[in-house]
Amino acid sequence: MTTYENFKLEIDSDGIALITWDMPGRSMNVLSQGSMGDMASIIEKIMSDDAIKGAVLTSGKDAFCAGADLSMMGGQAGGGSGGGSQEDRVKAMYEGNLKFNMLLRSLETCGKPVVAAINGTALGGGLEVTLACHYRVAADNPKTQIGLPEAKVGLLPGGGGTQRLPRLIGAQAALPLILQGTSLDPQKALKAGIVHKVVPAGELVSAAKTWLKEGLAQPKVKLGKKGPEVYAIAIQPWDREGYKVPGGDPHSKGGGQVFTIGNATLHKQTHGNFPAQKYIMSCVYEGLQVPIEAGLRIETRYFTKLLMDPRSKAMIRSLFLSMQELAKGARRPAGIAPFQVKKLGILGAGMMGAGIAYVSAQAGMEVVLLDTDQANAEKGKAYSERLLAKALERGKTTQEKADKLLGLIKPTTNYDDLKGADLVIEAVFESRDIKAEVTKKAEPMLAKGGIYGSNTSTLPITGLAEAAANPESFIGIHFFSPVDKMQLVEIIMGKKTSDETLAKAMDYVKQIRKTPIVVNDSRGFYTSRCFGTYVGEGLAMLGEGVPPAMIENVGRMTGMPMAPLALNDEVSLDLAYKVREQTKKDLGDKYVGSPADDLVKKMVVELGRVGKKAGKGFYDYPADGKKKLWPGLADLVGKSQDPDDLDVQELKNRFLYIQALEAARCFEEGVVTDVRDADVGAILGWGFAPWAGGPLSLIDMVGAKAFVEACDKLAQKYGPRFTPSKLLRDMAEKGDTFYTRFAPNKEKAAA
Repeated sequence: MTTYENFKLEIDSDGIALITWDMPGRSMNVLSQGSMGDMASIIEKIMSDDAIKGAVLTSGKDAFCAGADLSMMGGQAGGGSGGGSQEDRVKAMYEGNLKFNMLLRSLETCGKPVVAAINGTALGGGLEVTLACHYRVAADNPKTQIGLPEAKVGLLPGGGGTQRLPRLIGAQAALPLILQGTSLDPQKALKAGIVHKVVPAGELVSAAKTWLKEGLAQPKVKLGKKGPEVYAIAIQPWDREGYKVPGGDPHSKGGGQVFTIGNATLHKQTHGNFPAQKYIMSCVYEGLQVPIEAGLRIETRYFTKLLMDPRSKAMIRSLFLSMQELAKGARRPAGIAPFQVKKLGILGAGMMGAGIAYVSAQAGMEVVLLDTDQANAEKGKAYSERLLAKALERGKTTQEKADKLLGLIKPTTNYDDLKGADLVIEAVFESRDIKAEVTKKAEPMLAKGGIYGSNTSTLPITGLAEAAANPESFIGIHFFSPVDKMQLVEIIMGKKTSDETLAKAMDYVKQIRKTPIVVNDSRGFYTSRCFGTYVGEGLAMLGEGVPPAMIENVGRMTGMPMAPLALNDEVSLDLAYKVREQTKKDLGDKYVGSPADDLVKKMVVELGRVGKKAGKGFYDYPADGKKKLWPGLADLVGKSQDPDDLDVQELKNRFLYIQALEAARCFEEGVVTDVRDADVGAILGWGFAPWAGGPLSLIDMVGAKAFVEACDKLAQKYGPRFTPSKLLRDMAEKGDTFYTRFAPNKEKAAA
């Protein structure tokens, strides 16, 4: 046996080397400098050692390989901060990335057959390593993920993925997988042609060796006209004479259509905001027209170009590094014992309560779902029944598992059923009086050491905690709808909330496998407050006479997942109106109105157009057709501007900058205290343009000085809501960024 730092190699009596990837001190294998160095040594040994006839590469972990070490990528992205000129840094980056591509090229051209025995998840660079092998056999585990997810975090596959996958299964099949970062289970990967065989886990290595023995028993063939004789199974399809790309190359009739239609579809979906997707398309289009080694150089060039794009750095940081740190509990107070919720009480069986019940029962908790009416409580449980029925249809669960989950949810009207709950979450109507009433009834039912949470999206936690006997155990736990799909939970600290309560709330969020952010108390907290500026700006534009269709199109062009008027309809205008009226009542003379107040009042009070739930809002929702903008909007506003007179870029900036301004104000006021919470919360909570990495990352990307200058101009034109805060002016003067001036505590993040 030969032992390397991250691998071990054993040669059996048939001359087959079993290479086991098992990085010490890690739960998963990743592509690091160390593992790549070992790979180079192993490939050299395979080539030079006559005792080795072929090789099987597998993993000693549950997963095969999780891909590249993105913390290393994050340091490179955006140009890095190393010494030397920009040109020198780009050259070094290109050469370093090309080195890995050429390493995998040497694996597939080593002259001896290599099989990837994929025992578990193989993502990103992990899959790219297997694509450089001559055969792929996977263990039959439906939880295994096989794919190239780089595009989801602002990257493109940089280890040959954009070249080998299209050559293997064709551009038409490969492009959607790469552009969307889709992962497949082994059976779907087999059907797609990515793996050659799927076998029971216990037969994985033996199946790989069987394929090798059968191939090694065949006579050798000549590699090209002047090349050496090698085993036929040691030649990749694209290195064989007469090879043609499945479905055709970009200049063929079929292949050309793939790129013509694909480019149009891509622009429609991304509006040019995501450089990774654009470069992926270029890599595949250009790479399939040349030999693979030239294609790998093309890929490396685009990969390096992408790493230099600040959007890539922002996406890697927020969508991978920060999100991972927060999910692991980076913001959890230290020194507090772990807490487990075994019994959960939920007050209110509406959409939110029903969703919370489902995800909590999914995590194995006993759930008491309480409402004022038994029929409503049963209806809340029925939500879980519907979700499970869909999961059964799709083969995502079994009847036994579904029955077990439903058995954990008890619909009731009796507060006594809450006795012994470790956590009670209130999810009733947004009325301070109603919330106070249920708090007084439910809080005494908590188990010793239990905590009480409110799912309010707007009402200050400190005020709601006044109804509690133990305000130090009262905390905001704000979910997003639909709860089963939305990954974020916003945890809100009241003035008297203890660190112990925060730690317990975070442990609950970890139990249900969601990502928490921690914010301090204020009206609207962080997410609702910032989200409101986006939909509010859309209403302001409508009031100015900007054509409704233009408002909606520009909103989507910014990278927001939904247009502002449509979003107003989704969250319901009557809710926005009621929250605004409650805010007016609470603040009195201190209430500062918005340009949208009168418009919303007219829609709700006078016209009854309250949104999608009523079948009419800014859109009409016919029962038998697609929604359409309400034709009466023009008459409602009473004025309309000519689209040709409007600056589309200015409209886009208004949508993005108004959100970023509010996020910066929240940071300055101490509502949010960690830049990671601000950016991740924005993307996961209300869908802030992911390409920017979050609102604070957007300000850093634009530059504080340029951002302040742009906002001052908008304030002169559209009003004081665009006035930059004192913090932003100070940052502009000093040339600061949020991620340098307020860098997260990395030691705490790693703890």
